[in-house]
Amino acid sequence: MKRVKLDFAGLKVEFTDRDRALKQVEELAERGTRFPIVVFGPEGCGKTAWLKQAAELLREHGYEVIYVDPMHKDFIVHTDIKELLNKFVEAASEAAGVAEAKLASLAVTAVRWFMGSRRRKAAVLVDDAFQAIGLDKAAMYVKSLLGLTEYPPEGCERVVAVATTSEGVSKREIGRHRWAELTPMWNMGRRGFEELYEKIPGSKPSIDEAWRLTGGNPDALRRLHQAGWSVEGVAFGLIEDKEVTSSFIERWRKPLEAAVEDPDSLWSADAPEELVRELIAKNLIIYNMYGRRLERWIDEPPPERDLELGIGRHVAWQTPLHREAVRGALEGRR
Repeated sequence: MKRVKLDFAGLKVEFTDRDRALKQVEELAERGTRFPIVVFGPEGCGKTAWLKQAAELLREHGYEVIYVDPMHKDFIVHTDIKELLNKFVEAASEAAGVAEAKLASLAVTAVRWFMGSRRRKAAVLVDDAFQAIGLDKAAMYVKSLLGLTEYPPEGCERVVAVATTSEGVSKREIGRHRWAELTPMWNMGRRGFEELYEKIPGSKPSIDEAWRLTGGNPDALRRLHQAGWSVEGVAFGLIEDKEVTSSFIERWRKPLEAAVEDPDSLWSADAPEELVRELIAKNLIIYNMYGRRLERWIDEPPPERDLELGIGRHVAWQTPLHREAVRGALEGRR
């Protein structure tokens, strides 16, 4: 299998590890998807890298493949239909606010085109489409993917439809319906993370320290590297990006203090529902971590509990740096 090259911290690196996740793509290639698969997980955990490698793997299995990342106007088209490729180029050149929605819509249209032209196998891989089209349209977009997989026309042997999201709010919206299989993906395992860590040149903290700070999240590693390994610099950036304001901290101080020690405190019956909703909306936590049965997860699930990394049985901070950002705000380090 050809390993795709990915941008990482100013470097070009080969897709690393995720062996079980790639085997799962091979299984999808063999049977298709009866329902669209919506993969959720922490920001920067590697969903985009996995989707891009999946596009290559499905191409090698004879699929016509569309990968699209509407928010970054990025796409991969594995087909010999040049007219279709031109349509993606045109859509990506549209103005901001228009191109994103057009690319998301075109991904679905393209697979219908494959079906209509009696292509045997077609795949659509959509990366964070729900940011592009808006939360109010997330469920209907998933239903349009279901329309591709549920009743493929005669002559179309298999269809694979996968979408990803980092947004807990969109996960809740999609989960209200029975139009998709919601499947979690976690940060990288230790072995794969070490491979990625070794590719970063120059002086750096020990692998144990890098693991403790990032919990295996590739984007957290990238942020630290680009910030000169300043934990406070990255944490302060997260405080600003996530709008962890002084008023937010003072309103929720006690339950936040409990959550930085043990995120499962947010799962208790007396946890403030409004706080939980806000932490989900700010993409600070993953709420409802599912059981750790392998079949529920893309790649390897996280440990049952690892409080050093901010992982509880039911709730987890997206990375230890997300928790550190909130801890810093609680201590007045801004």
